[in-house]
Amino acid sequence: MTKYLISFPSFAMEVSPDELPAVSDASHAVVQEAKDAGVWVFGGGIDESVPPVMVAADGTVTPGTYPQTSRLDGGYAVLDLPSAEAAHAWAAKLAAACRCAQEVRAFGYDPDS
Repeated sequence: MTKYLISFPSFAMEVSPDELPAVSDASHAVVQEAKDAGVWVFGGGIDESVPPVMVAADGTVTPGTYPQTSRLDGGYAVLDLPSAEAAHAWAAKLAAACRCAQEVRAFGYDPDS
């Protein structure tokens, strides 16, 4: 099995305030389906009210982040799945629930984890 990251940036989900409860219910239903199927590992959204910080090897903490990730936001799910095709199928369910396309990436295999 491979763990897959299924995600979307905040700007991609364009729903009106009136639609938000239905989107929330639909996404929670997909999450519950993934839990019931035993493939759910972790998921959630980045809290955009908490600014990112960089932590160096010596423990020094500095405000900010890598320039290329300054817009890291949105929603994420990690699922443990048998194939890329299965990841695409779950991403389609999440895309329908969240009303926006989802990006799929595979985590590298680590035999020690």
